[in-house]
Amino acid sequence: MALTPDAILTLSVIVFCFGLLVFSRFPADAVLIGGVALLTLLGVITAEEALLGLSNEGMATVAVLFIVARGLAQTGVVNWISQRLLGRPNAMPQAQLRLMAPVAALSSILNNTPVVAMMVPAVSDWAKRNKLNVSQLMMPLSYAAIIGGTCTLVGTSTNLVINDMLVDNHQGIGLSMFDLAWVGVPCVLVVIAFTIGFSRWLLPHRGEADHALFGDARQYIVEMEVEADSPLSGQSIEDAGLRQLPGMYLVEIDRNNQLITAVSPRETLLAGDHLIFAGDVRSVVDLKNIHGLKVAERQVFKLESGTQSRCLVEVVVSPNFPGLGKTIRDARFRNIYGAAIIAVAREGEQLKTKIGDIELKPGDTLLLETHDQFVSQQRYNRDFLLVSEIENSRPVHYEKRGVAALIMAGMVVLVTIGLLSMFKAALLAAGLMIISRCIKIQDARQSVDWQIILVIAASIGLGGAMDKTGAAAVIAEAMVGLSAHSAIATLAVLFIITAAFSAVISNLAAAVIVFPIAVAASQQLGVDLLPFAVTLMVAASACFSTPIGYQTNLMVYGPGNYRFVDFLKIGIPLTVLVGLTTLLIVPVIWPL
Repeated sequence: MALTPDAILTLSVIVFCFGLLVFSRFPADAVLIGGVALLTLLGVITAEEALLGLSNEGMATVAVLFIVARGLAQTGVVNWISQRLLGRPNAMPQAQLRLMAPVAALSSILNNTPVVAMMVPAVSDWAKRNKLNVSQLMMPLSYAAIIGGTCTLVGTSTNLVINDMLVDNHQGIGLSMFDLAWVGVPCVLVVIAFTIGFSRWLLPHRGEADHALFGDARQYIVEMEVEADSPLSGQSIEDAGLRQLPGMYLVEIDRNNQLITAVSPRETLLAGDHLIFAGDVRSVVDLKNIHGLKVAERQVFKLESGTQSRCLVEVVVSPNFPGLGKTIRDARFRNIYGAAIIAVAREGEQLKTKIGDIELKPGDTLLLETHDQFVSQQRYNRDFLLVSEIENSRPVHYEKRGVAALIMAGMVVLVTIGLLSMFKAALLAAGLMIISRCIKIQDARQSVDWQIILVIAASIGLGGAMDKTGAAAVIAEAMVGLSAHSAIATLAVLFIITAAFSAVISNLAAAVIVFPIAVAASQQLGVDLLPFAVTLMVAASACFSTPIGYQTNLMVYGPGNYRFVDFLKIGIPLTVLVGLTTLLIVPVIWPL
């Protein structure tokens, strides 16, 4: 079978897109959408085929799971996971092991997409609190989830689909639940060991941890109070996680009007303690969201707006401000503006006076806790030179944590027992998150990462073009011809074909396209189809070398601050190692 002109055109466009992704800094969604648009304009695919990815169930599932993940983050479930499951590692290798081992175990029995959706914000929070480089963690998270799915029949939808095709072509005989563990578990060990051993050189060193200690010009002094029923009461400063806050340090403790300075990390916290912190605005947000702490400024609790609609806002005092020269207490700020001042910054100077005693001056930066309409109402007020809401400063609703966790667990159970598809279960979970007020509708809208969604949709369009024009089938048949009728060599070629296709199109599409070739090859060689099917399942999940090869790679692409080439550096060696492991084990467990 020869390549048609349309097939040649499709491959040329895909190679060009890959070149742009590897050697330029154009965003992935723009490059891939451009490729689909070019194939559409040239008549290779129709408009309906170009837009097919936007109606894809897998793409829609990822979009809905962003809402579920945001709900888990806003109710404190993510914070709980990061503290209890991941712990406090002393070094990056230990951190990667603590992350990858449980994620791989979870992904062996659960769909890996919700596992990664739940873990991404947890890992971001964990990295920030422990001063870890997030770009050294996000890719290992995705890889652990991907390879964990190779351990059982329900680990990925690809395994289930290929097993159904195997039963149809193998006299009704297929794989049982844990048959794949013979090859899947060794592959998990190989991936974890290689990632921990070589990530220092193969993974980038960029992300939140790179700038976590970069000082903000606005240094605030914030007073927090340990609540009466706080889970922090009775814990030491170190055990409570208050010693490792990036960009923030504990200056002193006010306990019953007695100051404790040079606070020891072993100092035990008591209910009613007032903790005085110094740090930048991002750290104030993190501090405010720690369960068991509340802002000590009394005016905050007199605000009329409910806690769910509050946020943090920065304003800069103008020369027209009516309260200049007055103390904050006398300026009656809360009564006039409906906001409480929780911290003040003045030209890098640390103001250690109590908030109410500070005299306001032009240029002072005030950190306010106020209602979510404050910015729109005060943006053009001449009293302020600048009005800006602090990103991600909405309060964490710990009272909803149990509800959110129950919704997440219910979604996982419904999918595991097969009562609902992943998409339907995610829709139900997202709806329940909104109905139970674990997340507001506005936040749900903003939670979806549209860049990732567009990349998935465009990738599906390009994969459809390869399938339609016959380019995928021609390349696969040519590569099988190189095996020279050797069963082992044919398995190797099968792995290479499937892994290569999985790098550019969805792993399920790659497996479905290659499966008929696997059947034909086993018949020509006169050997059992089972080892070919197992090799195909593992190869389809070896999606390490590109971010577009698997949706979990796309989910960590932005949070890890990665570039396309980052996946090639570590993904190609990993694919080779998983391939060698598979080729060594499969013929022994399932003889050819």
